[in-house]
Amino acid sequence: MLELILGGARSGKSRLAERLARDSGLPVTYFATAQAGDGEMSTRIRQHRERRPAEWGLVEEPLRLAQALREQAAPDRCLLVDCLTLWVTNLLLADDGAHLQHEINELLATLPALPGRIILVSNETGLGVVPLGELTRRYVDEAGWLHQAVAECSERVVFTVAGLPITLKGEPV
Repeated sequence: MLELILGGARSGKSRLAERLARDSGLPVTYFATAQAGDGEMSTRIRQHRERRPAEWGLVEEPLRLAQALREQAAPDRCLLVDCLTLWVTNLLLADDGAHLQHEINELLATLPALPGRIILVSNETGLGVVPLGELTRRYVDEAGWLHQAVAECSERVVFTVAGLPITLKGEPV
C-alpha cells in the first residue's frame, strides 16, 4: 500500500505517519531525508529521533531515495519516508540541472512497484503566496508537481491540519 500524507509545518503529518506505521504491525524502517545544516534543523531531527520507537530501522538518505527504498522494501515491511519536500530541497541545492529530474523520475517509476507498505510524508507548499525568488518558486513548482504525481499513484492521500487527518483519496484514516 502506498500512502501520501501532506500538511503544513507542525500540522501533525509526521505524527500521523508514525502512528500508521506503528499500527501496521510490520517492522518499520524510517527514511530520514533531512540534513542538519543549522541548529534549528538539528533540534527538529533530535525531536523526531526521540519520539520514534527504538526498534525501528533508520536509513538517512538525503538524495538517492528511490535506490534506498528499493534496497529496503519487502512485502512484510513498512517504510516511512519523512519527508519528500526536504528531499526535493536537498536535490535543488545540489542540482546540476538534470540530477533533480532524474531522481524524481526514478522515484516515480519505483514507487508503484515497491512491495510492502510505503508511507510518504511531505509539506504542502501550494497554499501560500507565490514566492518572489527564483529558487523558492522552483521549489514550490517541483514539490507541487511531485505531490500530484505521487498522489496519482497512491492508494491513500491524507491532508493533515491541526493534527486532524482529512482523507483526500482512499480509505479514511
